[in-house]
Amino acid sequence: MTWPTPRLAPPDPATYDADQQRIAAEIASGPRGVVAGPLAIWLHRPGLADTAQALGAYCRYGTSLGPRLSELAILVTGRVFGSEYEWFAHKDHALAAGLPAATIEAIRLNQTPDFETEEERVVYDVARAAHLNRRLDDALYARAMDLLGQDRLVDLVGLLGYYTLISLTINVFGVTPPDSATPELAAG
Repeated sequence: MTWPTPRLAPPDPATYDADQQRIAAEIASGPRGVVAGPLAIWLHRPGLADTAQALGAYCRYGTSLGPRLSELAILVTGRVFGSEYEWFAHKDHALAAGLPAATIEAIRLNQTPDFETEEERVVYDVARAAHLNRRLDDALYARAMDLLGQDRLVDLVGLLGYYTLISLTINVFGVTPPDSATPELAAG
């Protein structure tokens, strides 16, 4: 498999206006450390970039879910959308957060992993149902509320929405990982 042809390049930093410069500096000076991928594309519309990157900072670093559950939800989202860049950007974060390689591989192959905890299982089930069915049935909602609680379930739904925006940006505009990356999702 080859990468899709990029459809829209990020704006050239040499031509940034004052808003683009401010937002790019804010992104680069934060925990991300770099302006890349969909965030760079969003700089074509500074208002979107500013708002979305702030939401993304919360969804990635500030939710009540913790890194392991967050990265699980992000990988499921990337897989459902077939977003190679998202997979590339988060696979190593998921490993560092403690998700087993076998769990990550099962997600890549569109198989249901064997989970270590019921919380992981419900995050996976909620993410898949939200993306594929666009809703949760009453039983899954009750299970998620029981296992995660209100705050974490609200954060999970917000995270899923944000990473849907990320995945759509990647897929619509042909955002590709670095040339050194290998496509992984087509095989699954």
